[in-house]
Amino acid sequence: MKKLTTLATLTTLVAGAAGFVLLSGFAGGCGHHHPRDPAEVAAAVTAHVDDALDDLKATDAQRTQIHAVKDRMLAKALALHQAGEPLHQELLAQWNSPNPDRARLHALVDQQVDAMRAFAHDAVDAGADVHDVLTPEQRAQVTKKVERMHRWAR
Repeated sequence: MKKLTTLATLTTLVAGAAGFVLLSGFAGGCGHHHPRDPAEVAAAVTAHVDDALDDLKATDAQRTQIHAVKDRMLAKALALHQAGEPLHQELLAQWNSPNPDRARLHALVDQQVDAMRAFAHDAVDAGADVHDVLTPEQRAQVTKKVERMHRWAR
């Protein structure tokens, strides 16, 4: 049960970080779209991961493996974000149309839901990959930190 809790915790962390990057990392604050440099976002995420790895006293080998997972997820988040621009244009075109095509709009929603589902599955896999890289002691540290964060968020 503890292993399942730790895996769920890691998955939540990876999915949460990926979601944050996806939803806010490539856009400015205040609801305005001001694209940020993907390299700037990647650097911020890398710094956050490095801080966590420092806290865990991760080995060089662990750092290499976890950074590969982070890089994979950043690339997927960026691709998903970039794929959203044509979607936004299509939605705007449908809105401005005198007769929006409801079937097309539903198809666009289904397409986006499928893309987000695939991304979420990738995040779960990334969490499992990170789980496998960390020692039981390191996973316990992550679990403890996440449990503290969840208590604070309630």
